[in-house]
Amino acid sequence: MTNPAWKRTERAIAERLGGQRVPVSGRQRGDAPDIAHDRLAIECKRRRSVPAWLLEAMAQAEAAARPGQLPVAIVHRHGGKHADDLAVLRLSDLAALMAAECPKSHSQKETA
Repeated sequence: MTNPAWKRTERAIAERLGGQRVPVSGRQRGDAPDIAHDRLAIECKRRRSVPAWLLEAMAQAEAAARPGQLPVAIVHRHGGKHADDLAVLRLSDLAALMAAECPKSHSQKETA
């Protein structure tokens, strides 16, 4: 049985965010997210590269962030509604944000 890189990526992200990877055989396109999670619908995309302009936007947000601020790059499509803009942040920041909003119960802390 093969273990392609995209499956490894989905497993790693699921573990980091406290979700469970949904096998492809268990879903249809658009039927279920790549990762089952209580609060998030997670779709993973593994790419060889990310657009340089997006990385630059994230770098600008990080450079401008003061202590305690979460760097976020907002992507707006010309002519689109702002409610549909994309918010881009680091996975580590999302995980920390989720952990701060949903601290582990006492029993989870002891076993983690």
